[in-house]
Amino acid sequence: MASTWGGQLRTSAGGPPPAGSDPEKARIVALVDLARQGDVEAFGQLYDYHVPRIFRFVYHRVGSRTLAEDLTSETFTRALRSIGTFHWQGKDFGAWLTTIARNLIADHFRSSRHRLEVVAGELPEQRTSGNGPEDEVLASLTSELLVEAVRSLPNEQRDCLLMRFVQGMSIAQTAEALDRSEGAIKQLQLRAVRRLARVLPRDAGS
Repeated sequence: MASTWGGQLRTSAGGPPPAGSDPEKARIVALVDLARQGDVEAFGQLYDYHVPRIFRFVYHRVGSRTLAEDLTSETFTRALRSIGTFHWQGKDFGAWLTTIARNLIADHFRSSRHRLEVVAGELPEQRTSGNGPEDEVLASLTSELLVEAVRSLPNEQRDCLLMRFVQGMSIAQTAEALDRSEGAIKQLQLRAVRRLARVLPRDAGS
């Protein structure tokens, strides 16, 4: 029997996106709906699934493992508190979590007013990707020089690259998290990669 908070089960509002033939997507949709009704175990499974992606995104933004752990934890705490208000309406749950994380990061930097150092060799393991031009530019994201270059990008360009290449989010998911059209995300990604290619020395990834 599902655990509940607030003393009652919440009813779903807005239908979930169609899962098609993707069993993993169907599982996430089902877990989100259970969590929205108060099932704490279902939320725990969502946490296990999404926490590595959220942590990688936050870590590449703040540069401190301890701070990234704290902000990631707070992201899921806030998500748990407000999941009853989450409505599908074509939205992606992972993009919703990323938006919460972005807001927490922004709050942190507004309050702290200081830049955090990148600890060499402490970056999380990166996902592998294809051989497109963007992948070549970002193939060595563990390079401290490249991480610093990514952080120097305008906010939306930086977040776009981190979502796409560190979190592995799709164009559609990134568009939702940044509240932009998919076409705008493609242009944002292209401008960011071109900017990195201009500012980085040719041997930056070596």
